Amino acid sequence: MTSDDERLARAALTHVVEPGDTHAGRWLARYGAMGFLDRLRADPAGAPEATPFPGTGEKRVDGWRRRAATVEPRRDLDAAERHGGRLVVPGDTEWPRQLDDLGEARPVGLWIRGPADLRTWALRSVAVVGARACTPYGAHMATTLASGLAEQGWVVVSGAAFGIDGAAHRGALAAQGATVAVLACGVDIPYPRGHAGLIGRIAEQGVVIGELPPGSHPTPSRFILRNRVIAALTRGTVVVEAEYRSGSLVTARAAARLGRHTMGVPGAVTSGLSAGVHELLRGEATLVTDAAEVIELVGDMGQLAPARRGPVLPRDLLGPDTVRVLEAMPAGRPTPLSTVSDRAGASTDDTLARLYELHSLGFVERQGDDWQLTNTPTEGGNLRRGGP
Repeated sequence: MTSDDERLARAALTHVVEPGDTHAGRWLARYGAMGFLDRLRADPAGAPEATPFPGTGEKRVDGWRRRAATVEPRRDLDAAERHGGRLVVPGDTEWPRQLDDLGEARPVGLWIRGPADLRTWALRSVAVVGARACTPYGAHMATTLASGLAEQGWVVVSGAAFGIDGAAHRGALAAQGATVAVLACGVDIPYPRGHAGLIGRIAEQGVVIGELPPGSHPTPSRFILRNRVIAALTRGTVVVEAEYRSGSLVTARAAARLGRHTMGVPGAVTSGLSAGVHELLRGEATLVTDAAEVIELVGDMGQLAPARRGPVLPRDLLGPDTVRVLEAMPAGRPTPLSTVSDRAGASTDDTLARLYELHSLGFVERQGDDWQLTNTPTEGGNLRRGGP
């Protein structure tokens, strides 16, 4: 169980160091949260160690020290509580242990809003990410995937951005399912502003998380660093529409490095919004088209997607000898039995038996002593050929 002092120190450090700072992660692992914070607050001239952070740039350390001198972690904890939030840190029962795979880039802690237990939800979660300026096709696919996953009891994780992220969250919520929004700002800051209502719904029905303390605003670098948390938290990442330069590809490649499943939904080859996804599919990603195919990869052994095949046509139900007689029938004219048997390579008696079978099924009709194909099409095309 995490002590109050450890929690307070980690709350302070979420204000002091930027998310994903591996230098800070190294000293945090070496000194512990309280020891790291004490060394930052100590007078450098009178510190027991001449250089407590060897190998870390002076400018970086100076920035840490300035922020450590002014941070008020109790105020941050109180602000989070006012918004129905809490701080979860390593050692808590709610801490998702898969985040430890990030090593020195592991979050110092996670600020959380929402009633659910994050660790339990994360054990059965999938990230659905993609382009902000998505197409209607992309939005449809993200919504359908997310609702399908939610209906099967999977938690949908995304970044609450416009486009694919928002569509994924809405799909899960529409299915009365579970969804997690990972923000690049404080959990009390609805960003983007246009998704204030959506983020509020997620906080009520799902979970909103972030590495930064209340009141923190996003920056471009924080969006990129946020993506490593999405990748590590989930069992796999699905990319729906992404250009060659896309934060979604950063998430997918981080997932691949962490040994998670990486998946992509194909799109039009003429669309720049699908170019990044197709590049993933040429490499480490697996092509998926629906929730069942995603679950086949990330789910338990034996959770296989249903077999895919086209419709069964009447011709598919015929035996091979009968098919051979059917294919021997020329189109558009009556044909003598002897001609059909010669073309089919069968005896006249056997050919006649097959023709009567085909007649009973509506494939052929008799014209005097001759036989010809019927003009009645089947579902999917001509009876004789099984297609147009």
